[in-house]
Amino acid sequence: MPEKNVFEYAVIRVVPRVEREEFLNVGVIVYCQAQDFLKTAFELPEARLGAFSGELDIRELEERLRAFERICAGGPAGGPIGQLPIASRFRWLTATRSTVVQTSPVHPGLCADAQEALSRLYAQLVH
Repeated sequence: MPEKNVFEYAVIRVVPRVEREEFLNVGVIVYCQAQDFLKTAFELPEARLGAFSGELDIRELEERLRAFERICAGGPAGGPIGQLPIASRFRWLTATRSTVVQTSPVHPGLCADAQEALSRLYAQLVH
């Protein structure tokens, strides 16, 4: 049986009207220190988001989520945050915010394969 490692994850949410606290899960971010893994998966279902508010700029939301991808990947494309150690990048991405794009509280789990955990959580929590 493969060794299982601790991982952490958060759900990425779009909160069209922060004051109403309504949200739609649009992605997941997974961090596993033992596997040196930090990735996100997301989608922006325009029709579902439109049910919340017709005022959302889908292209701007997509760019914000692409920034999550770049920060996860690390390196210069991720800007100053992308230069930080992997754990610090995860903590920065999952910090509490009062913006249109937010993350849930961080949750722990065990996995043998962090990529598989990301795919499974994405299927369960976003679809």
